[in-house]
Amino acid sequence: MPDESGFDLIPRIQRLRPDLPIVVMSAQNTLLTAITAAERGAYDYLPKPFDLSELVAIARRALSNPRAGDKVRTAETDDAAGMPLIGRSPAMQDVYRVMARLMGTDLTVLITGESGTGKELVARALHDYGKRKRGPFVAVNMAAIPRELIESDLFGHEKGAFTGASARTIGRFEQAEGGTLFLDEIGDMPLEAQTRLLRVLQQGEYTAVGGRHSTKTNVRIVAATNRDLRQLVQQALFREDLYYRLNVVPLRLPPLRERSEDVPDLLRHFLANAANQGLPRKVVDVDALERLKRHNWPGNVRELENLAQRLAALHAEEVITAAVVEHELDLPTPNDPALPQNDDGIAAAVERYVLGLLSKEEPGRFPQDGLYNAVLEQVERPLLSAVLGATRGNQIKAAKMLGLNRNTLRKKLKALDVTLARGLK
Repeated sequence: MPDESGFDLIPRIQRLRPDLPIVVMSAQNTLLTAITAAERGAYDYLPKPFDLSELVAIARRALSNPRAGDKVRTAETDDAAGMPLIGRSPAMQDVYRVMARLMGTDLTVLITGESGTGKELVARALHDYGKRKRGPFVAVNMAAIPRELIESDLFGHEKGAFTGASARTIGRFEQAEGGTLFLDEIGDMPLEAQTRLLRVLQQGEYTAVGGRHSTKTNVRIVAATNRDLRQLVQQALFREDLYYRLNVVPLRLPPLRERSEDVPDLLRHFLANAANQGLPRKVVDVDALERLKRHNWPGNVRELENLAQRLAALHAEEVITAAVVEHELDLPTPNDPALPQNDDGIAAAVERYVLGLLSKEEPGRFPQDGLYNAVLEQVERPLLSAVLGATRGNQIKAAKMLGLNRNTLRKKLKALDVTLARGLK
């Protein structure tokens, strides 16, 4: 086909044989390819190289359930450079295929994946290339909203609904009307707000805080979390019925270590972005790329993006070598004085501490306050202090993280005299 692409051929086939399923196979393994195949009415899309048994299985499914071709919609562009997701690995091809099938629907999607894998990028792509792309995209980070303000933030409030409510304020659902509402970190949503959200998903309407009349809503819900919601359900921290309402279409984003072949493309993209922002232009040699592909990437794509910016800003050489990459990846992290500096675990540290206590006492005698309490206090105090620091003093979040009742946590804080400086930012 010297003068056209396979996508141009699809409408002509559909005019002649509208009942004939079409499977697209392409070496251009990008999200745009999958979306274009779906837009042109293809039954399915397979990236090259593909497994022959998978092709046979798709052909059998297509022939057993033929359908008329979908209405043809022309893709806006054939340039994949501006696509929000980058990667041609098999793991990402699975993601692209699911996304392509979702573009023409309003189905609720639950995106799961580790921090830094690009969950919001996927949510934006589902909106920007879907049927609601002319509507607003509203993103809400559930972990960043104070617990007492979540319902007001989502559903709005009427004037006088609570102290300080001096005027009517619209919520995120009203802001997202006709578009997509992205609920990030949904696993951090408190149970009371979960109940309100479930009612909205079931009934398609909501009531503002302090309001008397229900408002119909027309939004698509896309939620995301880096937590295991099934485990939270078992711990009674997340409503089971809400979980099933959100998990209509599960979409798992693979961590970067599972798609290491995408590292070169991602790095080139981030270095190009850095150059567009005024930083020196850099290239990475083959050995450096191989070293990057072997890295475990605990921070996923976000960690790689940060590395690219450091390489562009801090290194004078135009060509980034493996030695430079090795130096950046092996940078030591600051030692936490609250943690033991050896790596033989907490059990060994406790054993050394106990032996140290006993060695200072007369044979047959225990520490004055009792050995058990003395050891337990040494473990509990730094544990509670560290968790409170991580939650910025929020005792509700700290109790959830520790798996303790809130009142139990308060009693322990008082008994151990654990305090946290106010005014943390």
